[in-house]
Amino acid sequence: MIRSLTRTLVLSLSLATPAFAAAAQDAGPAAAPMAVATDWRTVPADNLLVIDTNRGRILVEMTPDVAPLHVERMRVLARRGFFDGLVFHRVIDGFMAQTGDPLGTGEGQSPYPDLKAEFTFRRGPEMPFAPVAAPAGSAMGFLNSLPIQTQPTALMATTADGKVHGWGTYCPGVAGMARDEANDSANSQFFLMRQPYPALDKRYTIWGRVVSGLEVVRAIKVGDGDNGMVTAAPDRMTRVRIASDLATTERPVVQILDASSAAFRTLVDGVRTARGADFSVCDVDLPVQVSGPPAPPA
Repeated sequence: MIRSLTRTLVLSLSLATPAFAAAAQDAGPAAAPMAVATDWRTVPADNLLVIDTNRGRILVEMTPDVAPLHVERMRVLARRGFFDGLVFHRVIDGFMAQTGDPLGTGEGQSPYPDLKAEFTFRRGPEMPFAPVAAPAGSAMGFLNSLPIQTQPTALMATTADGKVHGWGTYCPGVAGMARDEANDSANSQFFLMRQPYPALDKRYTIWGRVVSGLEVVRAIKVGDGDNGMVTAAPDRMTRVRIASDLATTERPVVQILDASSAAFRTLVDGVRTARGADFSVCDVDLPVQVSGPPAPPA
């Protein structure tokens, strides 16, 4: 389940500009400009994936509006304890960290059937889309914490279902599903982006984004073997759970600056001014507040 992703990496490296990657690497934690209590939204516990690793905790907000089949698969596997103890078997600096293989070789998967690809989705007016840029013929912005690109909202009036096409874009922290050659071959292996690689867009299903712990993702041991394979002492996930399944004494609570708030628009305006013509949706680092009990020791 690593072959097609490897080929995409070669393409991605040729398309991603050094300045773009450097800007994402250098971005520090975002501050919420003059945000008030009502400017924050709480991530639903059933959409919060809690990944504890030997490096620390990673929190992923899953987005079922974009990839319902893949989000449900992640819930099922987390609830079975399938991911517990699995290694990050393939890690490429400047690209991503891949895991979810019970064999640790890139060839394993869960006992469940492969999934139908969800590279794109239909965006309706009920979805909380917050635009931040308007490339020719499209719009870019956020669906909750997930950066997406989509057809313009105005086109909804002309479509049979009142919706338009949308797709996630591979910014840092975005969670995607690994697959083999066939589009419909994703199963249990997934990857977390260390850097932006938009060449992956619409080629690998996106199902969520890291909202806390990107520094942990970037600290995971980089592979020293062919195609980024980790040949010795790989880092691993120690426990993976859905937040709603944890006792309240263990459950983290995540609040994110609401993309519909005035504080968010002020934040975006500041980033756009700073970046100028190079501005991208990947430049916007959403402020996050995590409360609740501390993560278990790494």
